Amino acid sequence: TAFTKQDVRKGKPVLLMIFSPDCSHCQNVTKEIIKNIDHFTKAQIIMITWLPYPDMTAFYKDYKIANYPEITMAWDKKYFFLPYYNVRNYPKLIVYDKKGKYVKEFQGDVNIDDVWKTVNKK
Repeated sequence: TAFTKQDVRKGKPVLLMIFSPDCSHCQNVTKEIIKNIDHFTKAQIIMITWLPYPDMTAFYKDYKIANYPEITMAWDKKYFFLPYYNVRNYPKLIVYDKKGKYVKEFQGDVNIDDVWKTVNKK
């Protein structure tokens, strides 16, 4: 299914996570998000990768992403997000508030407490 800007839920904070399925930092951050999913229930998490679709689907299955309705996984087949967000380290997490305004970004092996606190700021 194609995912477009219209699929971003209105009135909710958004956490974009640009990741590589084979990146250990990305795997660690994903585990921490899942472990702390209760802190993200008011947000929409969109995980985006540019790597081959089979790699993304394997990651999706390995981490049981289907069990978390807060998370949408997307494949960036046109390689838009890396240059747009100037990604240098993985994962790159970008937080937008419920009005769609940019709040903050994180890169690398981040402290998930800082991320969820940023997502949940009013």
